[in-house]
Amino acid sequence: MHTSPPPSRTRASAGTPAHFLPHLQGLRAIAVLLVVVYHFWPGRLQGGYIGVDVFFVISGFLITGQLARELDASTGSAQGGRINLPAFYAKRVRRLLPAAVTVLVFSALATLFILPLSSLGENLREILASTFYVENWALAANSVDYLAAANEATLVQHYWSLSLEEQFYLIWPLMLLGASWLAVRFWSGRRWNALFAVVVAVSILSLVFSIVYTQTNAAQAYFVTFTRMWEFGAGAVLALLPRLRPTKAWLSNVLGYGGIAIVLGCGYFYDKSTPFPGSAAILPVVGTMAIILASHREHWYDAGRVLSVRPVSFIGDISYSLYLWHWPLIVIAPFVPGWGLSTINRLVLFVLCFVIAWLTKRFIEDPTRAWKPLVRRKPRFTFVSMLAAMALVTLVVGVTSVVQQPKYDAAAAELRSTLETMPDCFGAASGLTDGLGPIDSCSNPELEGQIIPSPGFGNADRPQHPDCLVTLNDSTLTSCEFGDTESDSAPRVAVIGDSHAYALLDPIIQLAETNGWHLTTYLKGACPWSTTPIAGGDAFAASCADWRSKLDTELAAVAPYDAIFTAALADHALDADGSAAADETAGFMEAWTPQLEQGTPVVTLVDNPSWETDPNKCLRISDAADCTETRQDGLGEVDPLASAAAQLATGGGDVTLLDFSDTYCDTDVCFPVIGGANVYRDQDHLTRTFAFTLAPFIESAIVAALGRSLTR
Repeated sequence: MHTSPPPSRTRASAGTPAHFLPHLQGLRAIAVLLVVVYHFWPGRLQGGYIGVDVFFVISGFLITGQLARELDASTGSAQGGRINLPAFYAKRVRRLLPAAVTVLVFSALATLFILPLSSLGENLREILASTFYVENWALAANSVDYLAAANEATLVQHYWSLSLEEQFYLIWPLMLLGASWLAVRFWSGRRWNALFAVVVAVSILSLVFSIVYTQTNAAQAYFVTFTRMWEFGAGAVLALLPRLRPTKAWLSNVLGYGGIAIVLGCGYFYDKSTPFPGSAAILPVVGTMAIILASHREHWYDAGRVLSVRPVSFIGDISYSLYLWHWPLIVIAPFVPGWGLSTINRLVLFVLCFVIAWLTKRFIEDPTRAWKPLVRRKPRFTFVSMLAAMALVTLVVGVTSVVQQPKYDAAAAELRSTLETMPDCFGAASGLTDGLGPIDSCSNPELEGQIIPSPGFGNADRPQHPDCLVTLNDSTLTSCEFGDTESDSAPRVAVIGDSHAYALLDPIIQLAETNGWHLTTYLKGACPWSTTPIAGGDAFAASCADWRSKLDTELAAVAPYDAIFTAALADHALDADGSAAADETAGFMEAWTPQLEQGTPVVTLVDNPSWETDPNKCLRISDAADCTETRQDGLGEVDPLASAAAQLATGGGDVTLLDFSDTYCDTDVCFPVIGGANVYRDQDHLTRTFAFTLAPFIESAIVAALGRSLTR
C-alpha cells in the first residue's frame, strides 16, 4: 500500500511540499474559531469545544503522513523502513515550544502582577504541568475534586489539548516503527498492511474505551490520553489510504460542504450536557475526515478552494498562536484595572487576540522554527534549548511563588486574626433582625471601608474540611463526626446536602463544639438530599443516585437524629417550567418525610442568590455599589427546597425554614458585600467568613428544633 497522497491538482508554490493541502488551513481556521468563539460567548456556541477534536484529526493525518513518507523513502535502505526519531522530535520542538513557552512565561508574570492571590496555587501548579506537557493529566486528577472543579479557571487550562498532542507525538512514531519492525520480521515484509492494521486496532480500542469511560467517569474521560487517541487514528487512516481521496469534483464538494455542515452543526447543537467525548465525538471526527478528503480546488466554488482563500487561510496560519493566547487573555481581562466587562470590551479583546497571535507567529514562531543555528545542527542542540526554555518557565514560576506565597499566607493569617479578634463586626451584632432584615455596616472603625475577605482572597475563603465532601462520580457515603462524640447523652445533629450545605459546615461545627452536640455530616457536591434524579443520566447522575441510596440505608439503620440541617443549590432554570420545579419540590418532600415521621425535625434555608460571574472579579476593579445584580436574576422565582419546606410545614411537618433573602437583597438588587463581609467566593458559594454571620440564626433554629425533639 502506497502512502503518498496523489499529486495536487494545482502547482505547488516554490518551497511548498508537493503533499501540502492548502484547504487544511481553512479547516484549522474552523477549528480554532469554534474554540475561541465558544470561550468568548459560551452561550452562543455551546458545543465549540469540539474544535480541539478537529485539531486532533488534522494532527493524526499530517503526522502519520509525514512518518509514513519517511518509512516509504527508507524502505530500500540497509536498515529497512526507518524514522529519524531525534530529527522528528526536534522539528516538533522547534515548531511548538517557542510560542508555548512565551505564553507560559506571560501567564506566570500575570499570576505575579495581575491575578488575585486566591488563584496562586492553582495557576502555578498548572503552569508547571503545562510546561512539561502533562496538563491533561493534572486536570483529570482535579476533575474528581469538586472543590477544584469549582475553582476559577486557570490561565493555562487550555494547554490540556496541547499536552495530549505532545503525548501523541511521543507515542505515535514509536508505535509505527514497532509495526514496521514486526511486519518485516513476522509478516513477509508487508509493512503498510501492518501499519494500517495497528492504527485501526489501536483506534478501535481507544474508541471503545472512550465510550465506556465517558459513561462511567465523564469528568476524567474528557482529558485522558487514551480516550482521544482514536481521533488521531481517524486522521492516520486517511493518511495511510490516499486512494480514498475522491477524484470527482462533485464528490469532493459533497464531502467538503457536508463535513463543514456536520462540524458546525455539532458546534451549535452540542452543549455541556452532551456526554463527551464518547460516541458523541464520532460525528465531528467523521465531519473532519470528510473535509480533509475534499481537496479539489479547480473552481471558485469548490470546498477546497473556499477553505483556501486568503482570509480563511490566514486564520489557519495563526491558529496555534491564537489558541495559545485567547484563553489567558479572557481570564486576565476582568482583573485589569479600568477594563470593563461590556460587549465592546469583549469585542476589542477578541480582535486583540488575533493581533497578538499574528505578532507571535511573525516574530516568534516562524523565526525560531527556521533559526539556522538550530536547524543546521544536530537535534541535541534543539533538545538543550528545549530544556533551557522549560527551565526558564520553572524559574519564573519559582520567583512568582517566592514573592506571592508569603503574601497569600499573610492574607490568610490576617483573615483569621480579623475574625478572631473582631467578632462583633459579624454575626449577631451585625444587625440582622430574625434573619429577615438587612445587615448594618460593621461598627468597628478599624474595618471602615474594608471588605473581609478582600476580593483578591475571597475565592480562597472556603470550608476547612474538604474530606467531608464527596465529589463528582464518587458515591462513597462519607461521614464526618464533630463536637461531643463521646457522650451518649449529647444531642445528635446531622448535616445533609450538597456543596451549599457544605459552605455552612464550619460555623455549624463551631456551634456543635460550643453547644455539646454530636454532629454528623453526609455531604456530596451537586447532589442535594432529594429523590429527584439528577438531569443528564450520565455517570455523575448514577453516582448521586447510588449515594442517595446508601444515605437512605444509613438513615434507616441508625437511631433517629434529634435534628437535621439541610441546604441545597436552587436551580433557577426551573422557574420557567412549573412541572420541573414541582418535581424538584416533590423530591425534597419525599426524601425528608421518613425522618419527619420518626420525629426528627428538619431545619433548612432559602438558598442564597446565584450570580452570572464571580462578583470578586467586579469587586477588584469597581466599588461594591457597582457590582450588584437584580433580585430577579439572583433569587429567581422558585426555590424547590423552600417550597418543599413550606408545604411540609403547612401539613404539620416539623420543618423550620430560614429565609435570608432580604439580607442578601433589597427589593431591587442583591449585594456582593454585606456589613463589610464579602459574601461570595464564586458565583454561588458563600465565603466562610459570611457563613459565620448566619451562625446565630442557624443556632437558634437548631436549638429550638432540638428542644421540640428531645421533649417528645
